[in-house]
Formats: sequence, C-alpha cells, structure tokens
Amino acid sequence: MKICGIIPARYQSSRLPGKPIVDICGRPMVWWVYQQVKKCPTLESVYVAVDDERVQSVCEQFDIPIIMTSPDHKSHINRLYEVSTKLDADIYVCVCGDEPLTQYQTIESVIPQNSEVESFIARSLMREINDPAETVDPSNLKVVTDKDGYGILVTRSIVPFPYKSTKFKYKKVVGIECYNKPALDFFVNAPIGMLEKIEDTNLLRFIEQRKPFKFIMTDAYQLSVDTQSDLDKVREIVNDMLQSGTLSIKEMDE
Repeated sequence: MKICGIIPARYQSSRLPGKPIVDICGRPMVWWVYQQVKKCPTLESVYVAVDDERVQSVCEQFDIPIIMTSPDHKSHINRLYEVSTKLDADIYVCVCGDEPLTQYQTIESVIPQNSEVESFIARSLMREINDPAETVDPSNLKVVTDKDGYGILVTRSIVPFPYKSTKFKYKKVVGIECYNKPALDFFVNAPIGMLEKIEDTNLLRFIEQRKPFKFIMTDAYQLSVDTQSDLDKVREIVNDMLQSGTLSIKEMDE
C-alpha cells in the first residue's frame, strides 16, 4: 500500500502573506513542517504542494521535493486533489504547511490501520482545548462527534453550549488529515452546502452530504500559524527548544 505525505503550502494569505517561507529561527516555516513529516516511517514519499515560484525556490534551496499546483484552489483539499491526479497513491496524508510544531509521531495516528478494507477514507485529528482564548477564536474549528468519532458538526462557534453542564471539553480540529482517492474525488464534485458557505469550513462538505468523516483524538500540541501573533509565539517556542538543546537544526539537516 502506497501512502504519501503532502504538505500544501499556499503563498497568498490574507493575514500573513508569504506564510510558508516566513523565517522561524533561521529556517523557513515549510522546512520545519517537512523535517517532521519526512520522519514518519509509514510514508513512502513526501512532497510540498506549492503554488508560487517563490515557495518553489525556497524548497529547492533546502532540497525539499515539490509538486507545482494551481494558485486558484479554494482549499487545501482541492490542492490535494490536484496532487492525486499527478501522484498515484492509496492514501494521501495532508499536513498543513502552517503547522511548524507538528511531530512525526502525531502523523501516524491519523493513518487507518485497516485501510485496505475501507472504500472511503476521510479523517482528521482533533485535540481538547484547554485555553479559553482558543475556544472563542473563530479561526479554531470546533468539532462535535458521535461516540465513534465521526463528525456531526464542525464550526467556528462555541459548541456545545454549556447550558446544563460544564463537565466537558471543547475539541478543535488539528491540521493533519488523511484521504483516499474516492474521498478526494467526492469533495471536488460535491456541491457546496449551506453550512459550508456560512462557516467557510470545507470539512462540512463531507458532513452535510452524510459522508463518513472520522476525527481521531490526539494530545499533541499543535499551533497553526494564521497571524503575526501566532508566528511570534511559534518563534518563541522554537527558540526556547533550540536554547535548551531539545531541538537541533544541525541534526535535522543531517
């Protein structure tokens, strides 16, 4: 079974232009993501899906394999679909290019163990929210699942509402996903539903069409870089790890 890792890296970002190649302690952000993804032993190959020659140039500078994709894609899943038309695989593991704190061990948990008998694979990681600021931040997608982990709702709102109980944890989507070709084909051919239009949340396309989308719990710390303040926080975390010796750019380069 062929499992490939894909890192979508879109140059344009309304809140942080050039996001994939911003500097984090001497290396571009996409480098940090790639270094972790390539360590995942289950992945046969890893590529960065780029849409801009500036990102391509930086990747080539650091010997990072790339696949050029259209700059017109409306979502990372559309970009992943284009990759699937150029690169044959049984499963495509998607690690968003704005998740520089990703650890390769976390990636393993999103890959199904019985994928050979599953005809439709669409899944993502989720984690509990412990910071109230994350709960109210609309850039953090909150998720509600059934008892088996299949998505009921993905929303920017605070759900569930603590009306009669506060004895629960909010959960948020983590930017590590997994699809097979039938799931990607479905996504690009399915209509955009009302909830997806309202929330601007593409995972809702699966849920609104009653397609099984599974969320797997992780306790790994993930921080998407969406704003300058997110970038500042990641730089501080990485710098602390470098200073303490728990992280080494030299060892990662080898």
